Amino acid sequence: MANATDAGTPPSEIRDVYVRLQSDLLVIGDTIMTDRHHASNGNYEDTDPQNQIGGIIPAFSLSGWLRHGMEQVVQERGGTACHPGEANANFRKEDVYARDLDAGYHPKGDCLNTDDGDGCVILDLFGGFENRPGKVMRRPITFSPVRSSVEYTRGQAEGHYRRLNRNVVSRNQEDGREPLRNTTIDAVANVDGTWHLSFREPKPAFVGLLVESIELLNERKTEFMHQLGGARNFGGGIVDCELVNPLYTDTELCRVFDRGKTSTQGMDDKDAEWADEYLPGFASALAERIEAGP
Repeated sequence: MANATDAGTPPSEIRDVYVRLQSDLLVIGDTIMTDRHHASNGNYEDTDPQNQIGGIIPAFSLSGWLRHGMEQVVQERGGTACHPGEANANFRKEDVYARDLDAGYHPKGDCLNTDDGDGCVILDLFGGFENRPGKVMRRPITFSPVRSSVEYTRGQAEGHYRRLNRNVVSRNQEDGREPLRNTTIDAVANVDGTWHLSFREPKPAFVGLLVESIELLNERKTEFMHQLGGARNFGGGIVDCELVNPLYTDTELCRVFDRGKTSTQGMDDKDAEWADEYLPGFASALAERIEAGP
């Protein structure tokens, strides 16, 4: 873990952070990439529970989930966020786009007419206008069903891959529940691990927004719009999340996931230090950034 304290860098200049994600079931809309060919030994059956299959959860859906939480924080503080659609796009549902603008968004790029040229905090973080890169780098999550193989300091998670089958059947009694359509979805169950995020530029407002967004997403995890990925109507995408204290060392980060151990006195002291000495400053920096307007 890129520990700001150990590196001699003030926590106000944090670049690397880890978000703990726990979910009973994730169905990612942009698909899950597996390494099943390594696990199957030539006898792969996707419904066989003996196949221990690892893989990658792409960052696309994760990024959209995080961005939605960040937009909500900005809007609830009285600010507006860049519209997530493409700039200058020909929106076929102009009435929907107009309602988005009324609900707390501004047209993408309208916020660039500022003294620093960075735009609003959402555009600054996620980019996407005039080939402007975002300043938060979102890595995919590598998952493994073997807990001892998970490297939490590399943004990995324990997770168990399965391909699920769903049958849509006839409701007529005389048909005897004859299948009308069969669909399969890739899912990862019992996810527990870290999502590694990196700020290309360290700004206190970025950390403040991340902290409040993760808290909001955790508090509203059962609300449809704040769930992650697809299959939400089937219980997928309900995520417990929290920011791992950036003051922790690598050893302390791994201890968070050790089910046989509790936090140390040093970890408790760092939690108090983080809450009392640093979080108020990050919150103030975020408030100033939003009050400055887009």
